[in-house]
Amino acid sequence: MHSDQAAAHLAREVADFAQAQLIGDGAVELRRVASLAQAAAGDLIFVEDEKNLSLALQSAASAIMAGEFALKTNSAKPLLIAAQPKLAFARAARLLHPRGKPAAGVHASAVVHDSVRLGESVSVEARAVIEANVSIGAGTRIGAGSVLGEGVSIGCGCEIYPHVTIYPGSRLGDRVIVHAGAVLGSDGFGYVQERATGRYEKFPQIGRLEIGDDVEIGANTTIDRGALEVTRIGRGTKIDNLVHIGHNCQIGEDVVIAAQSGFSGSITVEKNVVLGGQVGIGEHARIGEGVLLGGQAGILPNKVLRGKGVAFWGTPAQPLRRYLKQLAALARLGKR
Repeated sequence: MHSDQAAAHLAREVADFAQAQLIGDGAVELRRVASLAQAAAGDLIFVEDEKNLSLALQSAASAIMAGEFALKTNSAKPLLIAAQPKLAFARAARLLHPRGKPAAGVHASAVVHDSVRLGESVSVEARAVIEANVSIGAGTRIGAGSVLGEGVSIGCGCEIYPHVTIYPGSRLGDRVIVHAGAVLGSDGFGYVQERATGRYEKFPQIGRLEIGDDVEIGANTTIDRGALEVTRIGRGTKIDNLVHIGHNCQIGEDVVIAAQSGFSGSITVEKNVVLGGQVGIGEHARIGEGVLLGGQAGILPNKVLRGKGVAFWGTPAQPLRRYLKQLAALARLGKR
């Protein structure tokens, strides 16, 4: 069910904001984005291929975001044409569905140390705890029940959702989003066994965690601090829910990591890597730039995978075509 309280924007305004070419009536009012199946008057929808264009034209939507295949289409509805219609649609959604800005200020029940440095328009919600020498940049929100340890640094425009725990000394850049229940900068899983007794003693976990600008971290994800050095998450990387990243890992820029993936210690993942769900990576492995890892792929310790745009799958992970050939051979053996 749609709300009629959304502010209206003219189609020409939406097109300009989304960097799309407008064909048709730019004065049509748009209030929401919607799916093709649930579109109503006032909605903007999108289609990525020509086969769905006729359905979109017949829908109740007021305007359509489409690819360049729709340039010569006769339509009573305004068409917003973009090389990447899904991307332009996402941009339009930010205009039509802006996030409400939390009220600036510190809730009466929050515990904030006197040495904390708060930028302009920072919001600290109920029962948050912020320890000594923390720095929080302008426009950042700290959600209810979150805990920021001593010396944490958070940049501007960040969104820290409720019940996030950030351990002492961790550093977050600007516009970082951390969803509920995430734990950042906790101790890595490092122990040394004494031969004589078989007992384990903890190896020092005194490094830091550094998270770059525009990173998003999913709910209940955990990222360990470095043991003696630094765990780093590069700019623009997107991490799904329930992911674990161990100590000393170096994750590059614009990496995408799907849910339930697990990283052992000291792994390097170069930029633009895409990991499917439940991928497991052994310690000291290196994943080269632009590699694609299919769901449940397993990478052995110290393994190096390279090949921009090459998909790997299976355990141990190998190029997709080779893996599928092996599966087919196993299937044939099973029929004998």
